[in-house]
Amino acid sequence: MCKKKWLALFITASFVSSFILPKASAETAFQAEKFPMKEMQVQVMPEFDYPEDWESKDVPSLLVGQYGTITNKSGQDYDGKIEISVPANDKGFEAALVAEFPEENKPEVQRPFDVDKEKGIISWKPAKPIKNNEAYKFVIEYYTKTIDVKDKKSFTYQLINKADIDLLDVVFYAPMNAKEIQLEPKAPNNSKNEYGEELYYYQYKNVKAGENMNYTFTYKKDGTESTMEAINKAQPPNDENHTGVNGTATDQVLNGGKDNSKRPLIGVGGASIIGIAIIIAGLFVYLGLKGNPKSSHTAAKGSKHIKQQPKKPTEKRDNKVANAEEKKELRKKLLTGKIDQEMYEEEMKKLI
Repeated sequence: MCKKKWLALFITASFVSSFILPKASAETAFQAEKFPMKEMQVQVMPEFDYPEDWESKDVPSLLVGQYGTITNKSGQDYDGKIEISVPANDKGFEAALVAEFPEENKPEVQRPFDVDKEKGIISWKPAKPIKNNEAYKFVIEYYTKTIDVKDKKSFTYQLINKADIDLLDVVFYAPMNAKEIQLEPKAPNNSKNEYGEELYYYQYKNVKAGENMNYTFTYKKDGTESTMEAINKAQPPNDENHTGVNGTATDQVLNGGKDNSKRPLIGVGGASIIGIAIIIAGLFVYLGLKGNPKSSHTAAKGSKHIKQQPKKPTEKRDNKVANAEEKKELRKKLLTGKIDQEMYEEEMKKLI
């Protein structure tokens, strides 16, 4: 009788543990060292744009975006949350966007997220488990009110790094019409985009966990006009390969495609990085950097060619308009990282 009782208890315990153990495994805490970064690109943009609920433009905004590609080196599939360090306790910290790139050749998709101010992290759960040795691409974006305003404006930026990074790009965008720009440590590379905005960039390889990056940026600028407002007013290059900047950065994203119904809607407060097309061009077209985690080498879809009767003048004119639109679409895809420079040039040749 006693043996039967113990056998029954053993079977019951085994049955219960079969439910408990998988759940415990699924909720394993995120360990940054087991998810090294293949690539990370950081974009630091003072006075670039303002969220809708920003208290006043007399308080300049600092916008930071991070594109990352992590690899699951945990030895098993991971179904938990991703955690990325952010300055959550900085003055005015406001997380604006978390999105993932779940498939090659597919648009980014937003994910719900949490901010833990005590730990200084932003966390979210990917839509699908990350398989062992599989790469996962993401973007986060946040604002702070950490620009100190005196005779000159200045701020410090620190990249807190808890994982190894194979390739790291850090890009600073000086505000439009800024003067007396100083950056410490001195940037080894700089250039201007087509609107005259100064770009400063650093590249690092094999950055080790705990090797944090620190920068101090100082500049002088009159007024409160943001870079996006200044670019919207500027006359774009008179070139059919360039498009004007109409509306906000968000408007550029949402109006960029011919079929926006299939594109995930990105809120006004969370699309500055993804809609940064017009100024990112000055850097990545110039440098041909390969460190952008968003690059997907996607070819733009061309119009279908069907044998027809000779076209009437109206049809030719319509065709020319459609051709120009396709060139604009290609340009946008290049500037937003959907295709690289080589793919852009190949597709442009087909439309000439």
